[in-house]
Parts: sequence; structure tokens; C-alpha cells
Amino acid sequence: MKKTNNITLTVIAMLLTALFSYTTLSKMIDYPLFTKQLRNSPLLGALSGVLAWLIPVVELCAVILLIVPAWRRTGLLLSAVLMLTFTVYIGGMLLFFETLPCSCGGVFEQMTWTQHLLFNIVFSLLALAGFILHKPNNILSR
Repeated sequence: MKKTNNITLTVIAMLLTALFSYTTLSKMIDYPLFTKQLRNSPLLGALSGVLAWLIPVVELCAVILLIVPAWRRTGLLLSAVLMLTFTVYIGGMLLFFETLPCSCGGVFEQMTWTQHLLFNIVFSLLALAGFILHKPNNILSR
């Protein structure tokens, strides 16, 4: 059982690492477009200046935490918080606004908002499952 659990956690961490690496890189490659899309968001426009650098930095922190085995549980928690935050944002946009500017990068711009919501729900559940499955390190939990 322990080996299956470790493989499951490794796969979840790899998927989240790939996701956040890709999205961070996409945002940084076309940073002017990313900041413009944030400014156009009816929910985030006022915070776009801060969010334009905060989101990629936090995503990069998640990647680092997920890669380092001793920090993986924290990375899974941060990943879950990020994914849930993005999911709530998309849900709010779908419920309350007709104009839906996407500040996502790369292939995610090709998704509909509903597809993006479903994708985020799946990755939120993966991150939460990883966090729950990952047992705290005894040294750190004293």
C-alpha cells in the first residue's frame, strides 16, 4: 500500500509541477498580454498590477515546493489553494459576468470557460487528494 501511495503522490506532484511550470512560463513569455488580460477582468482589474507578478511568483513557489520531497506536502497544500482560488474565480466569472477575458496562457486560452472550470476542478481535487494522502514528516510535525 505504501508503494502505491508514493507512486500516486509522485504522479500528482508531477502533474501539478508540469501545470504550474507551463502556466508560469506562458505568462512570462507574453507578460504584456497577461497583464492586459488581468486589467480587463471585471473582478481583478483593480489588483492587476500586484497580481501580474504575484501569480507567477506563487506558481513558481509551488513548483519548487513540489519538486523538493521534504517540502512536497506544503507544495500540495499551496497547489490546492491556488487551484481552488482559480476555480472560484472562474466560477464567479461564469455566474456574474458576460464579458470573460482570459488571463490564462498557452493552450488554456483555447479552452472554453466551462472546460477550464472542469479542468480546474479536477486539478483542485488532485491537489487536495495529494495533500490528504501525504503523511506529515514526523520530525516537522512535533
